[in-house]
Amino acid sequence: MSAKPTFSADMAAGSLLLTESRKISRLLLEGVDPEGWNSAIIKENILQKRSPASSIRIARLIRNRLTLMTPELWRIVAESNKDVATQAVLAASVKHGRLLAEFMMQVLARHVVRFEQRLSQTDWRVFLAECEMIDPSIRSWSTSTREKLRQIVFRILAESRYIESVRSARILPVRIHSEVRRYLEEHDEQYVLTCMEATS
Repeated sequence: MSAKPTFSADMAAGSLLLTESRKISRLLLEGVDPEGWNSAIIKENILQKRSPASSIRIARLIRNRLTLMTPELWRIVAESNKDVATQAVLAASVKHGRLLAEFMMQVLARHVVRFEQRLSQTDWRVFLAECEMIDPSIRSWSTSTREKLRQIVFRILAESRYIESVRSARILPVRIHSEVRRYLEEHDEQYVLTCMEATS
């Protein structure tokens, strides 16, 4: 059996998806069974997607992110205000996606230290080349997959206000909300917290 790749392209399915993540968090907190899950995602179409396949794909991505954390974080996502919930979803996304995590910790943080104000497409290409040295399976990723992943990572950073927008990619200082910081510290998520502190 081949080794599991160090980096995954799974995150190409979507960015932070806050509204959808709130709905999935509520389902997880309710402890719905597989039948209830399928009913909510496919029959009721609670995620409001155009096709069942899209709903299933997005729901799977969000569940895979959130279930790496505990119900306490699901409650923050479901019940907190938009800014706090966004950081909670980001925390789960960072833990789920090493590509996002390493880009924040290596590239974004390095720019801040060097007083470089913007991210660029070149930064992404250089970063992926460095990742290939760790995980050769990245070489099989198509040009379109690489670009899609860049768009998703930059969109996540824009949605969580680490950059001004995808277009400008101007880096902004970010303060981790106390509720999210407390959760990460109490659950020994230092790696995630370090990644999220990239611009602080």
